[in-house]
Amino acid sequence: MSGSGFEWSRGDRAKAAAKLMVGWVALLWLLEVVDVVSGHALDGLGITPREPSELVDVVPAAFIHFGFAHVAANSVPLLVMGFLAALGGIRRFAALCLAIIVADGLGVWLVAPAHTNTAGASGLIFGLFGFLLVSGFVERRPLGVLVGLLVGAVWGGSILLGLAPTQSGVSWQAHLFGLVSGVAAAFWFRRRTTTPPALAR
Repeated sequence: MSGSGFEWSRGDRAKAAAKLMVGWVALLWLLEVVDVVSGHALDGLGITPREPSELVDVVPAAFIHFGFAHVAANSVPLLVMGFLAALGGIRRFAALCLAIIVADGLGVWLVAPAHTNTAGASGLIFGLFGFLLVSGFVERRPLGVLVGLLVGAVWGGSILLGLAPTQSGVSWQAHLFGLVSGVAAAFWFRRRTTTPPALAR
């Protein structure tokens, strides 16, 4: 804590972000264990397009996966990108993730092919990628720009591949809506700097 007792230090923010994301990823693995033990009963929480009753699954679908390989593929990028985004504040991060998950889920519900079942954290991951990629430029923060460039260099190729509509069994719609939602969120959740009024003397 800072001397005022009300603001978190950078170390406090980093610890909170790390704990949050480790817990988040652990929850995804735990849910997949429950899914397997229950005979894949949780798979029904995925999104089936244009079924009104499926709207309640828009948020839960982001936490459900189709097998341990699916969870494993999403764990590292979610852990890293989530940690980087959460450094800006836990409340802001929670609102950011909720906005991406809801917008992405609604997009999938509207346009995904009929009779499909879409679930997984990849839509959120694509959203966090888009957010981190542009937020530094939007807020004019050099460190944020550097983070965005590094994230783009590490995961940019995978992101482009994930947007290709030719991959069987992969929801490019979820990836696309996640990415667009993340970019939009970078503008919506940007930190607005206030400048003191100029005083003549």
